[in-house]
Amino acid sequence: MTILVTGATGPVGTRLLPRLVEAGVDCRALVRHGKSAPDGVTPVDGDILDPDSLDGAPNGVTDVVHMAALFRTQDTDAIHRTNVEGTRNLIAATKAQAPQARPIMASTNLVYGSGLTRPAREDDPTAADSPYPASKILAETDLKASSLNWSILRFGFVYGDKDGHLESAPALMANWKWHPAQTLDLVHHRDIAAAVELALTGALDGHTVNVVDEPPTSIYEIAQIVGAPYEPSAEPLDDPWKGRADDALLRTLGFTATVPTVYHAQRDGRL
Repeated sequence: MTILVTGATGPVGTRLLPRLVEAGVDCRALVRHGKSAPDGVTPVDGDILDPDSLDGAPNGVTDVVHMAALFRTQDTDAIHRTNVEGTRNLIAATKAQAPQARPIMASTNLVYGSGLTRPAREDDPTAADSPYPASKILAETDLKASSLNWSILRFGFVYGDKDGHLESAPALMANWKWHPAQTLDLVHHRDIAAAVELALTGALDGHTVNVVDEPPTSIYEIAQIVGAPYEPSAEPLDDPWKGRADDALLRTLGFTATVPTVYHAQRDGRL
């Protein structure tokens, strides 16, 4: 097994690759010229925004783990270019150079939109009113139509390994005016790696799956964990299932969370 990973220098890729290397996976990392890859990973010069630079990158690989994405920016055109056009370039390169390879693409549970009556399931309609999830919906659609042997991982709110993401959540949610009792499904970097490793076995072929931890955590609890202020409230929730995703399908396919709750991560020094 030899895999190509995009987004290797991002907050997810830099935490994923060492775990895959430790698991014995032969890893290549697509990196822009002059960038380095983690120890034990073969760097391959290339950029998903430059189709010509992908010539040779997927040759001989069994899997393409697509983690590259852009989301924390006001530049909506850049989000579309990276997440949609970049994915299309990667799909085209894979089809041309490694048509038997399995693409495993990172997505987000933000694709479900609002107004659900329960945690979102993978066959629920997707809808988005912000650029990042809207771009992921388009990228998912392109991958499913590609004729490749794909799998799609819709992650909850990613955190852990000192990435600073959980610490940023209270301010972010306050800016969005989220109720303190609103709950989020989280996912630790260790479980992103566990989900990718499961996908590499073929267990998730042809599936879109939600990848989240076991019980949700409220915004107020997250603020308490990271020591940030958040105004309490007894007002009712307008949209109680926002930010929630059902992971029953993934569990039936063989997944068990290794960091089941944020409190386990806190106890074990994995925040």
